[in-house]
Amino acid sequence: MKTASFPASRRLAGIVGQYLVLLALALLCVFPFWWTLVVAVSTEGNIFEFPPSFWPRAISLDNFVEVFRVIPILAFYKNSLLITASTVLWKLLFCSLAAYPLSRMRFTGSKLVFGLILATMILPSEVNFLVNFITMTKIGLVNTYTGVILPNVVTAVSILLLKQAFDEVPQDLIDAARVDGAAEWVIFWKIVLPLITPWLATVGILSAVEAWNEYIWPSIVISKPEDFPLSAGVLYLRGTYGSSTRVIAAGTILTVAPILAAFLFTQRFFMRGMEGAVK
Repeated sequence: MKTASFPASRRLAGIVGQYLVLLALALLCVFPFWWTLVVAVSTEGNIFEFPPSFWPRAISLDNFVEVFRVIPILAFYKNSLLITASTVLWKLLFCSLAAYPLSRMRFTGSKLVFGLILATMILPSEVNFLVNFITMTKIGLVNTYTGVILPNVVTAVSILLLKQAFDEVPQDLIDAARVDGAAEWVIFWKIVLPLITPWLATVGILSAVEAWNEYIWPSIVISKPEDFPLSAGVLYLRGTYGSSTRVIAAGTILTVAPILAAFLFTQRFFMRGMEGAVK
């Protein structure tokens, strides 16, 4: 009996240890957002005290009201929604069109093309800012949303994920459609694409988070404050309220909350797509 209980106790200890590690990681990830929320809803106390206060004192929404009073945050929300939605839609279209032939068509130099695409992942996105800005200037897209969206509609990560998704589709299904006389566009649009919906959702969610949080590139391309997305426009709080950290924290919460809520509602699609990508 004692010998039999020993492995069971080891398994229990292992499970408890795993949950403790996961709890520690969860607290580490949640802490910055929680501390920012505490600062945003508090009106009393020193926010830089040590040890810090992890619970708000004198809860109030005055800081959020001040954000709406100082900056046109609703206009910034509209700009961010337009940029994010357009970026996601165009990225799903172009990246799927690029990934499908790399996965299912055999042509000379396909491996070289795919290797060059993957090689771009080594470079940080900031390296492309100068070239992209010159290009946008030459074609007259500075101070336009198209200039913000266009450089982000094709990325190596999205192509890689969608290529892996197309690789998971049974080849027999595609061959059967070709035997029946279906054109390649019909196979792509009506047969293959619906089968990779979880992967499309994953790429869409990742792209939405990236586009919503993008700050440097919109700040470079757009010079009119009224056309800024939320990530760039909310920084006007820092200039106007240099010493009001609580108002800045409230603006940060208003920036993060929509994309966080969207991710929570769509996380099941994200996890299904990531499971397929890992396979």
